[in-house]
Amino acid sequence: MSSIWRMFRARGHLKRIWREQRPWAIIGTGGYGSGPALFAAMALNIPYFIHESNAEPGLVTRLVAKKARGVWLGMEAAKNRIPGGRCIYAGTPVRESFLRSFVPTSSLGPPFTLLVLGGSGGARAINNALFSIGNVLLDKHQDWKILHQTGIQEITQLSSLPRHPRHDIEPFIENMDMAMENASLVLSRAGASTCAELKVVGRPTVLVPLPNSASDHQRCNAMAFVDENRGLMVEQRQEFRDNMLDALSTLMSKSDMRLALSRPEVNVAVAKCLDDFELI
Repeated sequence: MSSIWRMFRARGHLKRIWREQRPWAIIGTGGYGSGPALFAAMALNIPYFIHESNAEPGLVTRLVAKKARGVWLGMEAAKNRIPGGRCIYAGTPVRESFLRSFVPTSSLGPPFTLLVLGGSGGARAINNALFSIGNVLLDKHQDWKILHQTGIQEITQLSSLPRHPRHDIEPFIENMDMAMENASLVLSRAGASTCAELKVVGRPTVLVPLPNSASDHQRCNAMAFVDENRGLMVEQRQEFRDNMLDALSTLMSKSDMRLALSRPEVNVAVAKCLDDFELI
């Protein structure tokens, strides 16, 4: 209730400011934090646009999409979930370091790298599962190694646990573009920005969606990724570790399957979005 009241006050505050200093246009990025700005723009008849990066649109996006000048989608799958909106698949903008050409998966040789990501803060469930199956994976696949981003909070505990000599752990990877480029396979959560970067690099991926993400958007992102034939999904539920082991081992042993899932996509999201301003 406190948050609703604060958002209502923020909407009123913006309306007072924008009556005197009227913006040319407003861009909202989908989350509830953009709600006050988008509702204020709607009330003042200020042109506004929305960028919805997830396959499952949030509540704010669904409420304001019909009157938006454009709804830019990070994933094509979201279009059917926003009836009445002027939806355009644009993709999700990526960091500047990803706006380049990447070495194709087919050019990578042994030792092959499995890159493990749980988001910038790490993911305890993925960390624990990887430590329990890491030895089995690397003993079975002698020409592979693991580069594992654990998250800063997890690194101390995990550093004290036994692990395979070819299982390297890092609290945080600064040069993510290079880490993805050097990987022949990625294990990751299914956040929209990570999915967009994986599309650019074109690496086969096993996605483990966050079970309690808002509106189950990470699961929807992962399903869209799978439907586009870019990877596999393993859900964090019963027999999670066994299913992860099976998925990773299958892709580590089948180069033809990895190559079939390696589908790089040029990211022109910013350019597509800027083209829309001609509508104002």
